[in-house]
Amino acid sequence: MLNGAFSKSGMWIRLPDERWQHIMTSHPEMANYRLLALDVLTNPERILEGGAGELMSIREVESRKWLVVVYRELSEDGFVITAFLTRRHRSLEKRAVIWSH
Repeated sequence: MLNGAFSKSGMWIRLPDERWQHIMTSHPEMANYRLLALDVLTNPERILEGGAGELMSIREVESRKWLVVVYRELSEDGFVITAFLTRRHRSLEKRAVIWSH
């Protein structure tokens, strides 16, 4: 299984199997979305500012349903914190936009 992807800024973002297992425990609906989550990390619609220095890559994956990948970039690489599906677009709109296509 792929253990990471490049973010929009070109930084390698790690997604080890153990982290993916943790994500699936918290968000079982994500079980079949690992490759899509990595693709959203590389090719988001927008990147939003998180609450504590993290970044949020988002993309609409179904009508009114967004996949959100929360990650942190460090000096040499980064790591995925979590990923989830949401229909709460208004809560996403309240965040500062870091990048948009």
